[in-house]
Amino acid sequence: MYQLKTKETDEDVMKFIESVDSLKKREDAYQLLDLFTASTNCQAKMWGTSIIGFGKYHYQYESGHSGEAPLVSFSPRKAKISIYLAADDPNRERLLNDLGKYTTGKSCVFINKVADINQATLSQLINSSMNYLQKKYPV
Repeated sequence: MYQLKTKETDEDVMKFIESVDSLKKREDAYQLLDLFTASTNCQAKMWGTSIIGFGKYHYQYESGHSGEAPLVSFSPRKAKISIYLAADDPNRERLLNDLGKYTTGKSCVFINKVADINQATLSQLINSSMNYLQKKYPV
């Protein structure tokens, strides 16, 4: 049976941020930690070894696969910072238009540095994504 790799852990978020090699990435991670905490009113938790998540929800697909995931999260990766938001949030594309410099994957928004984006827009994206997921997957 499939086992989720990315689970909530008891690892220390600050210790993880301090382990990030690049000083600039560490500074950006602290800025994002403050922004996500203020936007979500949730305590930051480590998910797996490198994702900082806020809140959580339980999902179940039609296939029967289910699990828990953070409502929103980010990871200060070596190449880019990954920001994880709901891929099917209907407000996502409209808000991304005002975010600044980024690229996207399925549910990820990739940024080089926090200075490249509009932080107020990121806060709106975070709130929209959380609200969408909480309605889609009620507790």
